[in-house]
Amino acid sequence: MEKIVVIGANHAGTAALNTVLDNYEGKEVIAFDGNSNISFLGCGMALWIGKQIAGSEGLFYSNKETLESKGAKVHMETRVESVDFENKIVHAVDKDGNKIDQPYDKVILATGSVPVNPNIEGKDLENVQFVKLFQNAQEVIDKVENPEIKKISVVGAGYIGVELAEAFARLGKEVTMIDVADTVLSTYYDEEFTDLMKQNLKDNGIKLAFNETVEKIIGDTKVTAIQTDKNTYEADMVVLAIGFKPNNTLGKDDLELFKNGAYLVNKNQETSVKDVYAVGDCATVYDNSIQDTNYIALATNAVRSGIVAAHNAAGTEIQSAGVQGSNGISIYGLNMVSTGLTLAKAKNLGYDAISTDFSDLQKPGFMETDNPEVKIRIVYDQKTRIVLGAQMASRYDISMGIHMFSLAIQEQVTIEKIALLDIFFLPHFNQPYNYITMAAITAK
Repeated sequence: MEKIVVIGANHAGTAALNTVLDNYEGKEVIAFDGNSNISFLGCGMALWIGKQIAGSEGLFYSNKETLESKGAKVHMETRVESVDFENKIVHAVDKDGNKIDQPYDKVILATGSVPVNPNIEGKDLENVQFVKLFQNAQEVIDKVENPEIKKISVVGAGYIGVELAEAFARLGKEVTMIDVADTVLSTYYDEEFTDLMKQNLKDNGIKLAFNETVEKIIGDTKVTAIQTDKNTYEADMVVLAIGFKPNNTLGKDDLELFKNGAYLVNKNQETSVKDVYAVGDCATVYDNSIQDTNYIALATNAVRSGIVAAHNAAGTEIQSAGVQGSNGISIYGLNMVSTGLTLAKAKNLGYDAISTDFSDLQKPGFMETDNPEVKIRIVYDQKTRIVLGAQMASRYDISMGIHMFSLAIQEQVTIEKIALLDIFFLPHFNQPYNYITMAAITAK
């Protein structure tokens, strides 16, 4: 029997395991994971912390028993110490100290990412938290139940930082968000959109401390304050949400790496070593918005990469269609979605980029209820006219609209094609001259 070993069993690894188990017979499937659980949806973590959902049960979509019922052998709480790529052997140690030497024919690395751990004085004080795993979230939940935890500083104004800031504020905590940048979510949105989120956070009582660099965390045994280059903020808890980096420990000396340390893979998810695949946050993706290899760590990308790698490892050649970095966020009812490049990023990358913006009500004005304004921006190249990115914001759920732009970027569609796109009209849903059409028609 051909042995397929998957190292790491969260989103990408679980997708790979299910793909082999559900589609191929005659394969011996073995999984290793260092954690005590798998398939934790970290994107729902802030909802759990902020008590917007009843508990954590729904944040898991698979487990050891389910995978083993399909025929896999799953080693949980087992640390893979090394992989002998030449002799095709995985060396691991379980929680009881037993050594496991597992031969393989194909191996899929799904080792994920790890939080950026900055070299800041005081980061080891009590109540300085990282939040990624289920256990991290549970620890934070247990601690914030303590009424002495009143003031929380969140370092990092990316998606996780913004979501956690909302969660803590919903618990009645006094929240300060600190970032070296001058705004929030700058990776995904231009200033006209990040300003909307900044105001949204301010309106809901979250203090913003931007353009500030954290210098040290203050306290004896427990954190009492956080000091930046401009101010000192009292804090009973500090959450470090600075970002993540690929976990490349197992192959960094044997496999070709991307500039940020991720395993460099092709569209088949193959690494530079034969029969070795890499998926999810530890690997690169093909980014259609720039027509080149990139690193975009998102759960949706991880799942698709796991599916692609599994088919190839099992003998069916299939290529990734690439990604656009499609994403979304909903904070205090403000919904923002984007895909591809922002105007700022496109210009920085050397594109002759321009944007077309439009704002209007979601439905005709005579629809008197549930009819908020929608703001849209389409970014495109002036020379080729190809769509490079899109951003949308509203208190209406406009999230499905971004999928069309994702496909447009993947297929290199021009702004003129968007202008003449067949978009249906019904007053319950939209306007005859809807904001997508109008943004594209008014493009220069």
